[in-house]
Amino acid sequence: MVVAVIADIIGSRRLDDRNSAQRTFDETIALVEREHPLAEQPLRPTVGDEQQGVYATLADALTSLLLLQLALPEDSEFRFGLGIGAVTSVESAHRELSDGPGWWAARDAIEVVHARQDRAVPSARTWIVGAPGQDEVMETVIAASNAYLLARDEIVVRMTARERRIAYGRFGGMSQQALAEQEGVTQPSVSKSLRSSGAVALLEGIELFQGVTA
Repeated sequence: MVVAVIADIIGSRRLDDRNSAQRTFDETIALVEREHPLAEQPLRPTVGDEQQGVYATLADALTSLLLLQLALPEDSEFRFGLGIGAVTSVESAHRELSDGPGWWAARDAIEVVHARQDRAVPSARTWIVGAPGQDEVMETVIAASNAYLLARDEIVVRMTARERRIAYGRFGGMSQQALAEQEGVTQPSVSKSLRSSGAVALLEGIELFQGVTA
């Protein structure tokens, strides 16, 4: 049992230059995977504006997807559907096709994100659905994780591009002074950004999450 992830580009039809935007998404995914290799199968484009990837654990998936959200430039966003379950591939004359209950659950999760964005929670970006047959413990983990994700996405969506860059760099071990030099600001400004943007809560939260779900 693994975590299948479907990511789709938010507002892809409104992009002025779809080719340039796709390069940006591809390059950012490659950067995150190079610096924080957590995926069994890194996100890769499939059809239209979708990407698909596979992670061994929920902690790995949620850590990697948070880092991707932080690393993407301004006005570039994904929504993510995560499906917990088995995944398989079906051979085709053209290429292998993803299949299995993990992917069906990920598709259901993407639909939930769409519905929540369109209604009561416009900041929603990520959701998890378990394939049929999850035990009681996993059902509890999924429910708690979705509650966590609602709050996490709200923080990330409200962050400025600079605040996201600082949070990403801090997760990677950069000192506040190094981040200040990168951004052309003072070290106290970086410290203030980490506190006021919610970055400290995000980064400590993901460490706690990894400990609980590892």
